[in-house]
Order: sequence, then structure tokens, then C-alpha cells
Amino acid sequence: MIETKLRERTCEAVKTLYGHELNPGAVGLEKTNREITGDFTIVVFPLLKLSRKSPEATATEIGTFLQQHMPEIESFHVIKGFLNLVLSDHFWMKFLSKNMVNPDFGFLKSRHERPVVLEYSSPNTNKPLHLGHIRNNLLGFSLAEILKANGHKVIKVNLVNDRGIHICKSMLAYMKWGNNETPGTTGLKGDHLIGKYYVLFNKNYKTEVHDLIEKGLTEEEAERQAPLIVEAQEILLKWEAKDPETVDLWKRMNGWAYDGFDVTYRRLGVDFDHIYYESETYLLGKYLVMGGLEQGVLVQKEDGSIWADLKDEGLDEKLLLRADGTSVYMTQDLGTAQLRFDDYHPSSMIYVVGNEQNYHFDVLKKVLARFGKEYSEHILHLSYGMVELPQGKMKSREGTVVDADDLMDEMYQTAEETTRELGKANELSDDDAAGLFKTIGMGALKYFILKVDPKKNMLFDPAESIDFNGNTGPFMQYTYARIQSLLARAGSAGYLWEDAVLPVQTPLLPLEKEAIKRLYQFQETIITAGDELSPAIVANYLFDLAKGFNQFYQELPVLKEADQQKVLLRIWISRFTGDIIKKSMKLLGIEVPERM
Repeated sequence: MIETKLRERTCEAVKTLYGHELNPGAVGLEKTNREITGDFTIVVFPLLKLSRKSPEATATEIGTFLQQHMPEIESFHVIKGFLNLVLSDHFWMKFLSKNMVNPDFGFLKSRHERPVVLEYSSPNTNKPLHLGHIRNNLLGFSLAEILKANGHKVIKVNLVNDRGIHICKSMLAYMKWGNNETPGTTGLKGDHLIGKYYVLFNKNYKTEVHDLIEKGLTEEEAERQAPLIVEAQEILLKWEAKDPETVDLWKRMNGWAYDGFDVTYRRLGVDFDHIYYESETYLLGKYLVMGGLEQGVLVQKEDGSIWADLKDEGLDEKLLLRADGTSVYMTQDLGTAQLRFDDYHPSSMIYVVGNEQNYHFDVLKKVLARFGKEYSEHILHLSYGMVELPQGKMKSREGTVVDADDLMDEMYQTAEETTRELGKANELSDDDAAGLFKTIGMGALKYFILKVDPKKNMLFDPAESIDFNGNTGPFMQYTYARIQSLLARAGSAGYLWEDAVLPVQTPLLPLEKEAIKRLYQFQETIITAGDELSPAIVANYLFDLAKGFNQFYQELPVLKEADQQKVLLRIWISRFTGDIIKKSMKLLGIEVPERM
């Protein structure tokens, strides 16, 4: 990359001109602001203590040295302490001709190192996936693709939370009010059927708590003594004791949930290399906790419960095993971390989990460190913000969540209505039109979710996401389809652009050069997105690329240009842009249509 060479030559300049050694990483190099002439800018203020000269003089001396020693630099100009470098048209043409037909452009070679284990999804088997899960799954899948593009081997894992008191709540409600109904007899997806009983439990539980408070109990006492929660806790004890009848119902209801999840995952276009189940990892977690107690790094209270006292590390006490011996979320996460390390010996373990669990992962790492687990230093929590709708927050227990399947249905319908209104499906068969509506609807959903910095909360508006103008998935898809149409017309007109050879001395107009510069930035974008664990970096690069191409396309004629070399050049730029849009969209898990 030219950035590496610029940094190295700048170090040579500093050594030659001022007699000081400089690390290339210390060179302040950045893209030149668009309103200023230049391609790259070197910030020379940090070098003044070495040059002992004014910012302007230092920048001029370094600029002169670079221009003399780098044929890629056509000119430079100085604004105070900023050295703005202009690369030659020859450099940009050479880049274009070399990489436009390179299918691997932008992707790094395999690092041949230990894999990255990436966890996402992590559903509970007491309810269907909802809008929050959609953000989780889309972030996880896209991040896996971005890390692969950076040369990492990635193991995509899912941890299914299939045991615990919340699962027992659904089981108890089904035992009381289910009348042996099944997904088959009701026509409901299995996860939807189970979610119905989770809501039913909480509705009746809330009534019981209210009644007990009316009788004089405190809210805390009422919540602890309500008959339904007591019965649910008894079911959990029976499950951990492997009571056959309890385990049989648990397996049956979880099976319904798994079948439902699989349907949703296929629609979302996400998958996993390995699925862990909390029911298979919590025992290892309990073993680790008991070992920690023996090591003296945990404490046991009078009621028999076991805790991690982390107050000396700025945290609080954390329950690891209840007084009755049953485990909590932290117990199984300890076991799961150990199991993943044993399975893959990863270089890092990344957890895609909402920011409400920030404290949980702080505790997880500190407890594992107390157990002497060196891999605790390589646990990363991709903490993402919550998704809200225009009407407010969602609550699973009250049944006010936005179901993932319902949202995908709505996206399809909105895509169909919008696409038909614009006449973009008029010439398609019914099957092709249906495929286009699905592609546009899912593209709109995924792009709208992923373009937001993962750390930020976001407001999702289905109608706003399907817009063929602006920073949306359909705009990227339309730009790609427009390019494919252009290439088809070029072929029909007899332009053999795939076999053409353009001289690298071809002069470039400003819009042509800017279009090539945006293509050059693809590799840097992939690297940055991987380093920052942020698909939003790819999405917003995509918007800049597509927006810039549409300006290029509208202001510069392509097939109507009289200069045949310019026609071929602009076809090349268009073809390369289409390829980068397709690659970038694939990193986001989004398909692009050839026609629309």
C-alpha cells in the first residue's frame, strides 16, 4: 500500500534532513480533506522538535525530499503544518489496471494462526427471536465475514440458553394451561408457541405478586413467595436432579424452539460452525466454581451459596452458585469459556452481546483470571446498543417485542409495495419479482441495522429503511444493478472492455480520479472494520462509494463519450465499482440483484 511507502520515505527524509531516526508508526498520515487539493496529508507538527524549524519550512523540506525520491508523487503544497501530497495519474491508472480484475483485491492472505471464536445469537428457548436478536445475529455474521477478509480463521458459535429458571417458567405455564397443544395442532412455529406460555406465566405471576402485596407483603417478599415462582424453582431442582418426566417435557419443548430458530436463521441468512448448549456446559462451570472455592479465590456464605468477591477490583460480589446448588448464567459462561478454549485454543474469544451485559463480562474475565486462566486476557465483548422502534422499548415478558419473523414479513411487503410503485419489477416474472422483493427487503433490514456504530443505541424504522435514495440497502443494490445494466449495454455496443489495455499514462479528470481513489480505499476499510469490530465502517464506506459513483455516472458520459479510451476507462471504473459494491455487501450478508 502506498501509505506504507509514504511513511517509510518520510522516515528517510527525517533521518537525511535532520539526523534523527523515526518509527514509521509515528508518522501522522491521513487522507487529505476533500475541500483541499491532495490525496494524502502528512502532519508535520510532531516533527518540529526534530527539525527545529517552522512548520512551513519543515513541510516544504520533507515534501521536496519525497517528490525527489518517490515517482508516485506529482506535486505537493503546504498549509501551515500540513504537507498535502498529490499522487500522479500514472499511479492511479496503474492501481486500476492491476486490481480491477483481481478477485482477491482488498482481502488479506491467511494469517495461519490460531482461530478466532466468535459467539453470536445466544437465544433463550423460552421465546422466539426478536428485533434485538436480529441486530445480534447480523452483527455477528457480518463481523465473521470481515475477520475472514482480514485473513483470520473464524469459528462461528452459538450458545443456546436452554436451561434455567426462565425456561422453567414456560414449562410450568404449559403444564398448567397447555392442554397438550403442539406446533402441529396450533399451526404456530414452535418458538412462538413457547413464547406464548412465557408471556402467560408472567401475566399470572404479576397478578399473584399484586395480590400478595395487597395482603401486606413487601414487593420483594411477594416476588419471592408467589406460588408460581416457587413452583418454577421446584421444576428447576427436578431438572437438575434429572427427573425423567421433567426432562422429557424440557426436551420436547426445546425441540420445538430449535425447529423455530432454524427457520428464522435461514431467513436471516446466518449460520454457525458449532452450537453449544447451556445444559451441557453448566456442570463444567460448577466444577470450576468448586475448584475456585478450594483454591480460596471464592467465598461461601452461611446459606451455602458461593460468591466471587471482586470489591478489591472495583466491582461487587457476584453469585456463582445458589444456596440450593443450582447454577446461574455466570456459572455456565465460565464452563463455556473453558470448553471453547479446550476445543479450539483460540487466539481470542469474541462475544457479541448487548451492552446491558457489560458488567457480566467484566466479572467473567476477572473470575477466570482468579482461576488462573490465561485466556481470560483474550476475551473480547463486542458490546452493542439496544434497538428501539418509534413506539418505544420492547419487553419479552409482556409480549411487546417485535418478532423477528413478523418483521421480515413486513420488510418483504414494504419492499414489494415500494418496488412496484417505482415500476422496478414491471418486466420480471412472478418468481423473479418475488426473489427481488426478498432481496430488497432483507437488504434494507440488514443495511439499516449494520450502518449504525454497534456501540450506539438505534431506532429502527422499516419504512425509512426501504428508500432507493440515501444511505440505505436498496440504494446500494440499485447502484449495483445500474452498473450491470451499463456493462450489458457496453457489451451490446461492441466494447471489448474485458480484454482492453489502457496506457497507464492516460490523464484523469477529477471525477475519474476521485472514483478510483474511493476504490483504493476498500482495503483500508476492511482492515479498519476488522480492527474496530465494526461492520458500520464497511456500510458507510459503501454509501460514499455508491454516492460518488452516481455523481460520476451522471456528470460524465460513458458510452456517449467520443474519446474511445475514455469510454473504456469509465467502463473499467464502473466494473470495478460494481465488484467492490458486491464484495462489500457480501461482507454485510446482503445479496445484490443483477436487475431492478
